[in-house]
Amino acid sequence: MATTLNINPENRNSGSRPVALACEQYNNEAEMLLPILHQVQKTIGYIPAFAYSQIAKSLNLSRAEVYGVVSFYHDFRQKAPAKTIVKVCRSEACQSMGGRGLKAGVETVFSDNDAVAIEDIYCLGNCALAPAVMIGERVYGRASIDMIVKLAQGKVNV
Repeated sequence: MATTLNINPENRNSGSRPVALACEQYNNEAEMLLPILHQVQKTIGYIPAFAYSQIAKSLNLSRAEVYGVVSFYHDFRQKAPAKTIVKVCRSEACQSMGGRGLKAGVETVFSDNDAVAIEDIYCLGNCALAPAVMIGERVYGRASIDMIVKLAQGKVNV
């Protein structure tokens, strides 16, 4: 199921409605903060700064409590995501097969490209084909810098 992301809702008027709907969906219950944050991120693409106050007010929490949860969990994004996200496995198997150098090389290639983000992930379950990467929702094994560049730029459909 594809989700359309509004990745630039800096205007409170365009982004505040999905936040309100997420809070209402979970009956404005403070115990449901994590599912609410996941819903906001799924709808908007990230958790915009203006959402902290709106969620806090709806759930009778402090803004600091909401921000603390968002900043604690690494899966919550606080800014609009890049068009392409490359997750490089950092597990022992992938590191032993060159994962550290792979990540460094890919970061160098895409250092000036805001459309591609390089992130760590700690095991993709593809150890036999290390080093592994995830681009979008797909896992690739025996990854190389050239392969990642071509996939990230949409030149190869493996």
